Amino acid sequence: METARIFKRKIYEKMLQWKQTRDGSTALLIKGARRVGKSTVAEEFARKEYQSYILIDFADAPSELWEAIDKISDRDYFFMQIQFIYGIKLYERKSVIIFDEVQKCPKAREAIKYLVKDHRYDYIETGSLLSIKKNTRNIVIPSEETRITMYPMDYEEFRWALGDNVSVSLLREAFDNKRPFGDAVMRKLLRDFRLYMLVGGMPQAVNTLIDTNNLSEVDAKKREIIELYIDDFQKIDPSGKISKLFSAIPAQLSKNACRYQQRSVVGRGYSNGDIAEFLRDLEDSLTVNFAHYADNPTVGLPAHTDYEQYKLFIGDTGLFITLAFWDKEVTENVIYQKLLSDKLSADLGYVYENAVAQMLVASGNKLFYHTWQSKTSNHNYEIDFLLSRGTKLWPLEVKSSGYKTHKSLDEFCNKYSEHISNRYLIYTKDYKKDGQTTLLPVMLTMFL
Repeated sequence: METARIFKRKIYEKMLQWKQTRDGSTALLIKGARRVGKSTVAEEFARKEYQSYILIDFADAPSELWEAIDKISDRDYFFMQIQFIYGIKLYERKSVIIFDEVQKCPKAREAIKYLVKDHRYDYIETGSLLSIKKNTRNIVIPSEETRITMYPMDYEEFRWALGDNVSVSLLREAFDNKRPFGDAVMRKLLRDFRLYMLVGGMPQAVNTLIDTNNLSEVDAKKREIIELYIDDFQKIDPSGKISKLFSAIPAQLSKNACRYQQRSVVGRGYSNGDIAEFLRDLEDSLTVNFAHYADNPTVGLPAHTDYEQYKLFIGDTGLFITLAFWDKEVTENVIYQKLLSDKLSADLGYVYENAVAQMLVASGNKLFYHTWQSKTSNHNYEIDFLLSRGTKLWPLEVKSSGYKTHKSLDEFCNKYSEHISNRYLIYTKDYKKDGQTTLLPVMLTMFL
């Protein structure tokens, strides 16, 4: 039997900040993909920071609750009813009401405006698929929301979950001091990081790892989550095109193409407008990370974005691995072992690229990339990620193995030298400098 654990999450600090600075003047909306831990952290916060709380789960609410919601404009009546229904007393300015899976009750979300104005209690909303048309039709979205996005566990949260409170601060120290680790330490650090790449940051997958120490069991849990996502996509789009766009991501990345080739996935017979809507809904699910093509990679990347060209990454590295082996009923331990020891005879560049994308997003970065054709051959150069820092750019190239060259980086930096301050090759070896390029062990990406 699995133990339900509550993991330490960084979003908790942001929630504290909201409570202290807003003092009930806004509701807190936690949005994120299904199963990233929104409800758990909301309830944990309510338990620790308030005298009492009521959790209203709209995915499983009693019929009396829906009757109370119908009369939510009469706030005295509503508060009296929910205290009766849940058998919990509310205290003015000392209690919080959680609207869990609020997208399932648009009326409750719309009422936030008046509930906040009433100011008796605090409100936390959690939800996924919040902007999907059917969840917002005929309601006014309240402006009285402080919105924060919750992502799967980052690498540090993953290490905390495994009882390791030390490694990441040591990684930080090495990054700040530009210090190599040495071969033996590097091997251990890479193995630790590859475990994160395989398991990912979905709390249920991490919980299964701790309970069973069996990567096939972890894989089964990840498959449940992916099937849940695909069910959600089918409800939004019964034609199955959103599911296809999602499921094709590993295959599209493995082609090493300079963009996601949407037509090869959805086929003909759909307008650009239809496809744009599929992509909007997919983006809104927060299950994927978009990297947009920067056609003029100077300062102000969003202003020079070609939204027709993009790459797609899965929001969680563990789910990405499972999806990459979706043709099997379960990904066997032997494959995981080979991945873990870096002995799988396949180019895993795209797996590392997906993990780097996730780490950059978790650190608050938007994703941009740039490609261009060589003047002397048919070769395409590509910068995997571009980060904007002040008035300068940091180009990043990702390699899955030891590097031989970093021609794309060199060419790009020659071309745009006045706009560049730092340049990084992210790879699976130790920290070192190669001319002006910093060769960065992959797990240090989180500090960029």
